[in-house]
Amino acid sequence: MQSTPKADASALVLHNVSCTFADKNNPDQHYTAVRDVNLTVGAGQFVSVVGPTGCGKSTLLNVTAGLLAPSTGSVQVFGSPLVGINARAGYMFQAESLMPWRTALQNVMAGLEFRGMTDARAQAQEWLKRVGLGGFGDRYPHQLSGGMRKRVSLAQTLVLDPDMILMDEPFSALDIQTRQLMENEVLELWAAKKKAVLFITHDLDEAIAMSDRVVCLSAGPGSHPIGEFAIDLDRPRDVAEVRATPRFVELHQAIWGVLREEVLKGYQQQLAA
Repeated sequence: MQSTPKADASALVLHNVSCTFADKNNPDQHYTAVRDVNLTVGAGQFVSVVGPTGCGKSTLLNVTAGLLAPSTGSVQVFGSPLVGINARAGYMFQAESLMPWRTALQNVMAGLEFRGMTDARAQAQEWLKRVGLGGFGDRYPHQLSGGMRKRVSLAQTLVLDPDMILMDEPFSALDIQTRQLMENEVLELWAAKKKAVLFITHDLDEAIAMSDRVVCLSAGPGSHPIGEFAIDLDRPRDVAEVRATPRFVELHQAIWGVLREEVLKGYQQQLAA
């Protein structure tokens, strides 16, 4: 049985984390994706990381998930050093992660079955209902819309009741209306249990609308935090309505003031590549 994290605990601490890779075309050359990153996520906090395309946001998420070991630095999860896969985290990927040969219900059940849970079907059905798909459990992924597949992926992640949720631009492929519906659903589900969330996005509006804190990364190589902002917008929030508030506009201007030069730098690097 998982222990309940203390409200004032740090769910995640990255300390001086750097990730360096060998160039696949020239093994003598190395590329440092992120350098000396310090980042903390408190238990129950919703923290977003934003930055230019290719700045290493997903690299940091993979380090947090235990899928990638940092070249230097350390990772702590609820006060303990992370060794191997982060078993206290659920990971919602940007790309489709559903198994096409399994129904929606079977996809949500999969993780519970791997853990030997005897009530996997009942729990999976309950989570499909929570994400608005109670009547779609017998559908295969190809029979569902993009938004519905994302709901299944969300249920698949949350049914395991992780202490920490890692999300890598999960809604970037959705149309704006479906995206806002999904963002509000995530906030509603998050508010119910207040899990720690590390959310990667390139969309500054999305980051501000959803988060307690927004961390800005510089352009790479050697990307590192260049700013951190507390988001003091009232909760609960509707992600569409909150964008029209004066405080949202103020926060957006302040954060964009830090990010703008780095985004332009990242864009120029892409053009030159």
